[in-house]
Amino acid sequence: MQPPRPTPAPNAGVTDSDTRFLAEPRIGVLITSRDDGRPLGVPVWFDWNGAAVEMFSAADAPKTRRLRRAPFASLLVTNRVGEPEHWVAFDGTVTISPEGGLALAERLAARYWDLEQPAHAETLAGWRAHPEAFCRLTLTPELIRTGR
Repeated sequence: MQPPRPTPAPNAGVTDSDTRFLAEPRIGVLITSRDDGRPLGVPVWFDWNGAAVEMFSAADAPKTRRLRRAPFASLLVTNRVGEPEHWVAFDGTVTISPEGGLALAERLAARYWDLEQPAHAETLAGWRAHPEAFCRLTLTPELIRTGR
């Protein structure tokens, strides 16, 4: 028998300081489960909208396949080296949508990259040539943990 799952509480425990922290371009570590149950973390770009965390992926990427099999995940966002300790972790269920992946990738690329750099602009142009290759990952938190 499965233990009861916590009721989603969007924004519960997220302070104004956490919101400012999450609005900066930081890399998150998305932790999913391998077939044998062992955890696997991968770096991702993300956007916290106050209720859910949005990420994008290639539709056929290993992380997407793992999430189709087992949609439970954690996203950990931490301080940069030299900053005071600060982290936010989102634990919950990820839904995968074939729509909106490229639009999110474009928005996050503008946040994380200098699109004046030719290599970044070229990569983005390549993504735009294959919008069907992307999907949107939405992590709805059931638990939000923070630390300082």
